[in-house]
Amino acid sequence: MAGLDCELIEGDVRAAASIPGLFDGVGTVYHLAAIILSPDPALYDSINRRGTAQMVEGAARADVEHFIYVSSASVTYPELTRYAESKLVGEALVKSEHHFEYTIARPTLVYDESGGQEFALFLKYLQRSPAVPFIGNGNAWKRPVWAQDVVAGLAAMAGNPRCYGKTYNLSGGDRIRMIDLARLMLAHHGQRRLFLHVPVGVASAVAHCLKLIMKDPPLTTQAIAGIINDADLPPDEAERDLGYRPLDVHAGFARCFHGNQSGPSATKEIVT
Repeated sequence: MAGLDCELIEGDVRAAASIPGLFDGVGTVYHLAAIILSPDPALYDSINRRGTAQMVEGAARADVEHFIYVSSASVTYPELTRYAESKLVGEALVKSEHHFEYTIARPTLVYDESGGQEFALFLKYLQRSPAVPFIGNGNAWKRPVWAQDVVAGLAAMAGNPRCYGKTYNLSGGDRIRMIDLARLMLAHHGQRRLFLHVPVGVASAVAHCLKLIMKDPPLTTQAIAGIINDADLPPDEAERDLGYRPLDVHAGFARCFHGNQSGPSATKEIVT
């Protein structure tokens, strides 16, 4: 890979033929391969669950010392989405293998200059029209985290005995309500919108109907879950064990979008 002192080997976690020899001579494995959003629920099983199982088995056969698995904050939701279920199964697979030490990381809403898939999709949704249907009251607590902070936290885990057998929240330095996050995202892009609050039950019914008639509907139960559920996972243990020092969301946005902010948003809201 240009500019990096590393060897790039392409493979497919779903294909058993990609695994043999992959971990030979490797001391630490970072397993980040996953699918977050897909209209085909079978992919959550084939990639996130069975793919993780094959990575775990391959690492165990090669006597890897340390296996670091990147999970998701969504595994803490009261009602799990298909994605969250697959990531929670992945955590269990990693914990059940006793041939290596493991560490699990749960990032929250990741962002950087180019997005972060869920962050970028939410911003695109907010920017789509002058009046934005906003699901629920917007009071869910979130801890958006800058991508570089997540990378720093992951890097501090490699070969670190203090993090063996532990699960860390790689989250942002402070929490923010979902509605305020939406305002802040728009403000840092010099925009404002009118919010039309839609009851969760109505949105869920619409998502169910769309699923019946569309292969890739614009509204899904997973998207609704991401808006209405808290993802307020404090990074205290990561700060103590890893020296993890994440930026708060205002500082992180200023770092990423410093050329765009136009001041506080004057967004209006209407409840429907």
